[in-house]
Amino acid sequence: MGIVMKSVVPLLAVGGLLGGCATPPPQTNAAAYQAYQQQNDPLKPVNKVVYQFDDKLDTYVLKPVALGYIDVTTPGIREHVTYFMRNLLAPGQLLYFMAAGKPRDAGTTLVRFLVNSTVGIGGIFDPARALGYHHVYTDLGLTLAGYGVPEGPYLYLPLFGPSDVRDAFNWPASYFMTPTFPAPPSTGLTIFSDSATTLGLVNLRARLHGTISNIKMTSLDPYATFRSLYRQHRAAQLNEINQRDVATPPAWYPAVQRKAMKHEDYDDNN
Repeated sequence: MGIVMKSVVPLLAVGGLLGGCATPPPQTNAAAYQAYQQQNDPLKPVNKVVYQFDDKLDTYVLKPVALGYIDVTTPGIREHVTYFMRNLLAPGQLLYFMAAGKPRDAGTTLVRFLVNSTVGIGGIFDPARALGYHHVYTDLGLTLAGYGVPEGPYLYLPLFGPSDVRDAFNWPASYFMTPTFPAPPSTGLTIFSDSATTLGLVNLRARLHGTISNIKMTSLDPYATFRSLYRQHRAAQLNEINQRDVATPPAWYPAVQRKAMKHEDYDDNN
């Protein structure tokens, strides 16, 4: 994560120097003005510069690396990498669920972290799921949204892609919330942290390869498509949290009680 943070901050500064705000159409043009308001993308000139940079970086670096990664791994290996990365994020997500007043999701996250960190060998495996504790997701942006903090203008962040002002704090927050951050600094820990971050980014790019390729091939305006899909995804995540905070049905509960408590599994969506 340290490598990523050091590279993003200068790029954001450069983007701010290069950019400006999009000029809104006159209010007399009601349709155009309404579309401008709905886009909520006043920093579009900056965002598009960053998007074009990211697109080139993806085309010439991330995509080839992800394709090579796909070639030398199996779907099962990539799934276990996903489990491992989720486990690293679990302590921070536990705090977010507690801050959001979601005690059952917090309990599920705690049990998953304890079980998967031990029986699951550091999170490489997901035995907690077999026990009935399915993966639940949150982050700082979703926690703030639960308190009514508005999303703010749309942002396109270097390396991380679609975001908004509220969600832009997710990345530095996740850095400070990982289990490795409070540990005494050491060369070995730094290598582990940076390697895990790099592996996580490559694994995520591999997971999204089909979706990204399809959007770039079929969309007339990929930038606008990514913006729209991001907002839909975040709205769906927030809605899931609000609907999901029900009792988790462990596998050893009676069948009737499990059926009554059963809720949709969001494990593959985050």
